[in-house]
Amino acid sequence: MRALICRAWGDIETLELGEMAAPEPGPGEILLDVVASSANFADSIMVAGNYQTKPDFPFSPGLEAAGRVAKLGAGVEGFRPGDRVMATLAHGGFAEQAVAVAAEAWPLFEGMSFADGAAFTVAYLSAHLAIRWQGRLEAGETMLVLGAAGGSGLAAVEIGKAMGARVIAGASSDERLLAVRKHGADDVVNYATETLKDRVMALTDGRGADVCFDPVGGKLFDGALSSLGWGGRFIHFGFVGGVPQVPANRLLVKHRSALGSSYRYFRWHRPDLVQRSMAELGEFYGQGHLHPIISHRLPLEQGVEALRLLTERRAFGKVVLDIAPA
Repeated sequence: MRALICRAWGDIETLELGEMAAPEPGPGEILLDVVASSANFADSIMVAGNYQTKPDFPFSPGLEAAGRVAKLGAGVEGFRPGDRVMATLAHGGFAEQAVAVAAEAWPLFEGMSFADGAAFTVAYLSAHLAIRWQGRLEAGETMLVLGAAGGSGLAAVEIGKAMGARVIAGASSDERLLAVRKHGADDVVNYATETLKDRVMALTDGRGADVCFDPVGGKLFDGALSSLGWGGRFIHFGFVGGVPQVPANRLLVKHRSALGSSYRYFRWHRPDLVQRSMAELGEFYGQGHLHPIISHRLPLEQGVEALRLLTERRAFGKVVLDIAPA
């Protein structure tokens, strides 16, 4: 099968298009004929050898895909060959076939395209798990979303609105914020030109936000933490801007909480919450609240460019690879 192949740890530029043996599904797994796959920043981290897991060489990156079930592993129930599904993967999505754990694959929602399915699972599941179970966001509360123009940020904006919250979206340019507002944000802050805390406090009449969803970290952390009101919950979702240090005294003073959230660990430790999150996301999607944003669609041959769009922060929303005709 054709695949974008990693043969040694390194830069994404070392990936090469080639042929590799098709995988076989083991017990509890399904084999997919991949139609579309989505690129994630974590793919570049995996290729560099800095991800939490290190696949054996050669392997193909790609943490999510959508396609048709080709084959069932032993003990798999609830799927049949030909079913249209979306799935999260350990790796392997940048290939014509990929293996997924059956418990981490779901039928495409009614009316959902393969491209939207490929762009859905990682961003929306990760964001929902963080917001619902860690942030404990309630209807009527205010949520601050940083990096709101990225795939997970846009998902967080839409999920927050679907849950009945007021959403303040932050990004680094007015162009991105205009697009974010079109996708549901109630208010916006350009943290490249405005002081984050001052803007949030002005928008909340000095009360501060109840929840902060932060996939950025780095220099934004201090202002974001200060933007939380009494009892505020700060969700550490990612650190593309650097890993901040959490000052314990500032948590105590306003009864704040700093919480980490990773889809990977929910999969391992609370798979029941993963299924509950996907069920609620299906309801939100059916109600018209969720709209995966795909800024670029590229063929498999341009897989390196797909990852480059993310590492250079030139994408708005998700970047999808079209692997096969729908």
